[in-house]
Amino acid sequence: MDVGFIGLGHMGRPMALNLLKAGHRVTVYNRTRAKTQELASNGAQVAETIADACHGDALVTMLSDDAAVEGVVFGEEGALSALGRKAIHISMSTISVALSDRLADEHQESGRGYVSAPVFGRPEAAAAAKLFVIAAGADQMLARCQPLFDAIGQATFVVGARPSEANLVKLTGNFLIASMLESLGEAFALVRKSGIDPDRFLNILTSSLFSAPAYRTYGAIIAEGQDPVGGFKMSLALKDMRLALAAADARIVPMPVASLIRDHFVEAVAGGNGDADWSGLGRLAARRAGIEAATPSRNA
Repeated sequence: MDVGFIGLGHMGRPMALNLLKAGHRVTVYNRTRAKTQELASNGAQVAETIADACHGDALVTMLSDDAAVEGVVFGEEGALSALGRKAIHISMSTISVALSDRLADEHQESGRGYVSAPVFGRPEAAAAAKLFVIAAGADQMLARCQPLFDAIGQATFVVGARPSEANLVKLTGNFLIASMLESLGEAFALVRKSGIDPDRFLNILTSSLFSAPAYRTYGAIIAEGQDPVGGFKMSLALKDMRLALAAADARIVPMPVASLIRDHFVEAVAGGNGDADWSGLGRLAARRAGIEAATPSRNA
């Protein structure tokens, strides 16, 4: 397929590379042009403008937040007006439910296709083409997009026909991960202040009660006091908690745990740690307990 790809951050860059490896013809655009060099050396075409990336069968956007997506799609000479009539915009960004609904309406009114397909997985999973794709949209559009999903992920989960349903699932999933990070941070603070070796504690947890990959990955990060480079930023986690709470407010669903975690991300960002990995909730918990975070034994 001829694919445009906009947004070459920690997740977008390896995703675009995997589309190239799968044999798709990829045209990339990024506000910071230097980030396109690696893709160009691997065979991608580099677009000079947003519109230049919108002439293929599909356009993938992988951007940081609502404002970035709105700027790309609705801005002057934006993607919506540049897309071909048979093209599909695949929004893989983690955005609000409200914006996803607006995107669906605007694309339908203009005669363009739109599906939402955010992903679960860290940058290392993106590099290994092991993401989990959470997709929603019209069946025929999802079928056309499936080869692209297969190139970047290990599985695709279809939520429904309304694109914003995928965004709600993504936000809810991120809330659950953040809840786990908060709980792990508090638990590790307690065992460390009690003199129990955190690595031994982690081994007990992941060998018995919590063997899921997320506990193994983040448990090791928190136990060793790592701050992974290129992980999911605290500032973006704060954004996602706010979006989850906005969706909950719109549906009159109380989420007191999400409110607490949002406040802890606010604390982290206000303290100058907005670019740190969101597993830094563990370091916050340690400081509240009056202990220093563990010293990492290896680089993330």
